[in-house]
Amino acid sequence: MVEIRSVVSHVLSQLGTSREARYYLKQYSSDAELQFAVIKIGGAVLEEEVESLASALAFLRNLGLMPIILHGAGPQLDVALQEASIETVKRRGLRVTTPEVMEVARPVIYRANRRLVNALDEQGVRAQGIQHGVFVCDYLDREELGLVGDIRKVDLEAVRDVVHRGILPVVACLGESATGQVMNINADIAARELIWEVKPHKIIFLTGTGGLLDESGRIISAISLRTDYDFLISQDWVHSGMQLKLEQISQLLSGLPESASVSITSVENLAKELFTHRGAGTLIRVGEEILEFSEFSADLREKAARLLEQSFDRKLKPGYFDDLPLECVLCSESMGAMAIVLRGVDGVPYLDKFAVTPEAQGAGLGAAVWQALIHRCPEIYWRSRTGNPVTAWYFDQADASFTEDKWVAFSAGIDDFDQLKRCKEDCLTRQESWVES
Repeated sequence: MVEIRSVVSHVLSQLGTSREARYYLKQYSSDAELQFAVIKIGGAVLEEEVESLASALAFLRNLGLMPIILHGAGPQLDVALQEASIETVKRRGLRVTTPEVMEVARPVIYRANRRLVNALDEQGVRAQGIQHGVFVCDYLDREELGLVGDIRKVDLEAVRDVVHRGILPVVACLGESATGQVMNINADIAARELIWEVKPHKIIFLTGTGGLLDESGRIISAISLRTDYDFLISQDWVHSGMQLKLEQISQLLSGLPESASVSITSVENLAKELFTHRGAGTLIRVGEEILEFSEFSADLREKAARLLEQSFDRKLKPGYFDDLPLECVLCSESMGAMAIVLRGVDGVPYLDKFAVTPEAQGAGLGAAVWQALIHRCPEIYWRSRTGNPVTAWYFDQADASFTEDKWVAFSAGIDDFDQLKRCKEDCLTRQESWVES
């Protein structure tokens, strides 16, 4: 196992920096027995990507990490009901579960559960399906919904026993009443109740899209419910499925500490999401308020200098804050992330400094400040060294870029070509603000 862990740790270092990988591995390894992660797997992922999924989970297990796996089987059940000529009826977003539906649903869910357990076994990972005994239910609305369970208690005894024996738990979304009646449970509701009981370090939703998508079909890297929720819900392109997911996750996070977050990612990017600051998917958290300042007070100047020098591991030149043509300063409440914006060419804002601590990156605060920055300054330009690790991320955020020698000039929201040229030239001729090493 030590040899496997060494090899896997080396692979992790290829995802980001070895320091990042060690930072997260140390965090996760110190979690209590059940509290590393709950990973909720959609039925479509389980149906279409089971081999890749098993490989990704084996990767975690070989690191000595033990996630609790929870899966649905909605698409499989849709197909099985259609083949049985039984109509699928949904009310309030929940599948009406008659005895006839349940007769089809149970073997479908059992098969999905066994399929993942068998795939893990082929990867050399000991796993055990837990199909019953976790969710104690009553009828949610027997007359309207039939055998749909309302979870009254989450019993972790079976999960704890499996984990204690070094076996990966794979939990199905079935519950039982006090009298033993088997009930169907919506997978998102089951995930919410399980997560509230376990309070894991990480909450992962694995989906085919790999995250929540914006109006252009691109993955939204981070969502702060405190600052973004109302805006997103009001957008025409936030369709019913995405709206429902946002509402469910908002409710889920309302029952957890404010530091909790939900990561929506793909199977192929699971390790990257867990072990790099940038992640890969959509990180949703309640979030900190993003503050805006129009000037540097003595206290803000001291905090900003500390953050900048810590983040860049360099020393600011004396007098950096003196006479700055300041447009605004945006920062998270904890001062873990900050953007210093100056007045630039033609009055277009110039991003002079964007600093994020490793902890704030992992919590999505950098992305939250960036989103606030783009809302505040829809036209903006900036530069970054070609060797800066964050430069690759800047390429994803920019509309245009130009590389010359050691610098890359970036811009967003600027359409005028002549103005772009002036902004580029300004980027490349600005003086250094760091003491030379």
